[in-house]
Amino acid sequence: MKLDKETFNNYVKENVFRTITDYKLICEDDNIMIGVSGGKDSILTLHMINQYQKENDIDFKITAVCVDEGIAGYRENGIKTAITNCKELKIPLNIVSFKEEFGYNLDEISSLFSSSCMPCGIYRRYLLNKISDKYHCDKIATGHNLDDEIQSFLMTFARNDRQKFTKFSPILDKIHENMVPRIKPLWQLAEKDVAIWCILNDIPIHDEECPYSKTSLRSDVKLFLNKLEEDNKGIKRNIFESFKKTLQFPKVDVELTNCKICNQATATSPCQACKLTNQIRDMLNE
Repeated sequence: MKLDKETFNNYVKENVFRTITDYKLICEDDNIMIGVSGGKDSILTLHMINQYQKENDIDFKITAVCVDEGIAGYRENGIKTAITNCKELKIPLNIVSFKEEFGYNLDEISSLFSSSCMPCGIYRRYLLNKISDKYHCDKIATGHNLDDEIQSFLMTFARNDRQKFTKFSPILDKIHENMVPRIKPLWQLAEKDVAIWCILNDIPIHDEECPYSKTSLRSDVKLFLNKLEEDNKGIKRNIFESFKKTLQFPKVDVELTNCKICNQATATSPCQACKLTNQIRDMLNE
């Protein structure tokens, strides 16, 4: 079926804008930091928040950050795409790297772990919060879409990690003065719609798959859900609507402190990033 570009663009815009409005993701005078990897989801988030600012009578600030994990032949292409889109939209872009912050590229430590996604996730979350806190941002906007949220929910369910159930929301509470809450404007938008939007509008994106992603549990869950969707159209949306409407998880009170090494907000000191860095140093020195 031939897609009507204007109709589809309106559908995507209305979906994202409705999420922003209904859940009050962006407020007057907010300072929003957008995490931009160069992939389709973060690029759509960048464009939608920029468009939302232009079309609504709300005054807020937008900046962007790109994390360089240090994956040769992969990350540099994503950085170029992030730079291209931010330049077009005239949005300031900060680039931070694992190497500068921790002393190691992901390539240099990948062999130490059964899945490189574990250290990558810890370091990425740490840097996103650190740079956002440094620039006194009120919120970090990420490109998590409907498919990502379902995958994360099922992974958390499988691991029986009840504390993380409270993160299934388009906006998280601010639980520490130095912990910047996340917002997810694409929360109700399917991944395939993100891809279609980028193609229809000829938006430059980094569409390569991370070479380490196949080692993750998320990759297996994604393949499983895609097979279910192929055989049962609409099942992803049904799963999403089910947990959104019927699963009410109590908020977990977490008392945060500051890491005795890096002074960043953490539930336990030292923080996960500092503990990981010390662990890597020990493994490399063995």
